[in-house]
Amino acid sequence: MAEKAEKAETQAEADGPRRDARAERRADRLAKQIERFSRSHGGRADGSLEYIGQAGTRIVLVGEDGAWGDLVATDHATAQRAAEKAGITLHDSFAGDPVAKVRTGPYEWSRMAGIQVGGPSNT
Repeated sequence: MAEKAEKAETQAEADGPRRDARAERRADRLAKQIERFSRSHGGRADGSLEYIGQAGTRIVLVGEDGAWGDLVATDHATAQRAAEKAGITLHDSFAGDPVAKVRTGPYEWSRMAGIQVGGPSNT
């Protein structure tokens, strides 16, 4: 029994560097997407990290031009690392200054109306 536990512990230690490398690659991919968003929307972006349960952490982005979008990371640490690599300004929550910058267009308004008050369907 002790041998089994020791073997499992050794395997977990061996998996650690691989797991860390995968998380780093995920953070790199997310950082590149954040950087592309920033460049496309005024050269800079603000963001916040929002926990969404088992699905992970949402990275909410707002560009200088008011465009907004989001990405999802598998966990908070990966989202944090991606935001740091991309060099965006992180806020504690999606409120205040970032929300004041958001600009919505006809698409968002029609979707909101369609979903909430029986407007046109999305199909």
